Amino acid sequence: MREKTPYKKCARPRRRRRAAGAADIPGRGVAPRYGARSVFATNGARRGEGAPPRAAKAEVGARGFQCYHGWAMAPDRPKPHPERGDTDASLRVEREQTDAELAKRTSRIEEDADHVVELARARADRLLSSARERAAVSLRGADPETVRGLAAERSSEDAALSQERAAADRKLEGERDQRRRALAMLLRHEREETDERLLTERARADEAVASRDDFLGMVSHDLRTLLGGVAMSAAFLMSLPPEGEVGRRAHLEAQRIRRYAARMNRLIGDLLDVVSIESGKLSVAPERRDATRLLDETMEAFQPAASAKGVAMSAEVAGGSVLASFDHERILQVLANLVSNAIKFTEPGGHVALRVGPSGADVRFTVTDSGRGISAEPIDAIFERFWQADRADRRGLGLGLYISRCIVEAHGGKIWAESEAGKGSAFHFTLPGPPRAEADPPARGPS
Repeated sequence: MREKTPYKKCARPRRRRRAAGAADIPGRGVAPRYGARSVFATNGARRGEGAPPRAAKAEVGARGFQCYHGWAMAPDRPKPHPERGDTDASLRVEREQTDAELAKRTSRIEEDADHVVELARARADRLLSSARERAAVSLRGADPETVRGLAAERSSEDAALSQERAAADRKLEGERDQRRRALAMLLRHEREETDERLLTERARADEAVASRDDFLGMVSHDLRTLLGGVAMSAAFLMSLPPEGEVGRRAHLEAQRIRRYAARMNRLIGDLLDVVSIESGKLSVAPERRDATRLLDETMEAFQPAASAKGVAMSAEVAGGSVLASFDHERILQVLANLVSNAIKFTEPGGHVALRVGPSGADVRFTVTDSGRGISAEPIDAIFERFWQADRADRRGLGLGLYISRCIVEAHGGKIWAESEAGKGSAFHFTLPGPPRAEADPPARGPS
């Protein structure tokens, strides 16, 4: 027997101070032209502790499909936030694009200003040259000493003009460099402030989620304790022999109470599973097992409910090896979700079929029904949280398929659906096959 990691209360880490937050943002600010690199923060870790273990058994189906949904807790580890990584990458790209565009616009403005100055200087030089040529014509035949003095004076004026222009160029470049530094400091300050606020909001969001998980864990534990008492009382009443009409009525009401308690227990279990998934603590303990036992137990649990509704059920094991590596209780949970949905949406006279068989290196499970089908587009949306085919149906929370997807993916498999409105649905999921070649058991036909 494998052992699940026991639930252990973990100390909540302290909120990071500003220095720690700044360390997560290695280079805030603007592009190299203006100073530092524009790099945004990395993902923060989900804080808090998990919910209590799911010790109680959940009854699935009309006869009480006894299946441990052991809420195994892995050692505490930070939950990845892929959406935060996408946000950070998007913000980093946006800042880099902003820096590049700002640098391009600034360079274009400076080039235009330099061009205007060069045109003005060239025009001034042409006017001065024209005036000097006219002066030279008027000085023809003048005293050579006067001509030499005029030439020396013009040379001195040209040198002074060159010095003035060079000084003006240096001053302009200094002003531009000062504006660049001021802009870099402004952008750096604004971006650091934005990063700090975002880090703070993420930390607060993580703490709020952790508080919610703590509260949900405590409430669910207390609710399950009370539900256990209700279920035991109902079982005791059902064990008493009914006497007369009142006794038979009490027996029926006790059965109804037990069914309602089982439904409430499953709803609580689904909520706890979602909490464990969101906190990155949904763990599985795969072992190499015979997958046919899963179909046998599922058929045994759901056959009475299907028969009561007038829905036929069958199971088939395809030829070849059906050994797979899986967590028995968790995959029972997946099959329970799929089969209960198939029965619920199949009209009387319909059919639900289960099949398992090898699929390359994996083992594929298939649950098909002749129900009304799924009209969702895209069909992958049915595996999202709180999705329901019938919004008016309040028998569940719309978490079953989402939890099933997470369990299958935790095993290293994949799950998908095929459906056409009015023509039924087929749900498939795969599990890793045995690590080495095994002898193929004899094929079994439909049951």
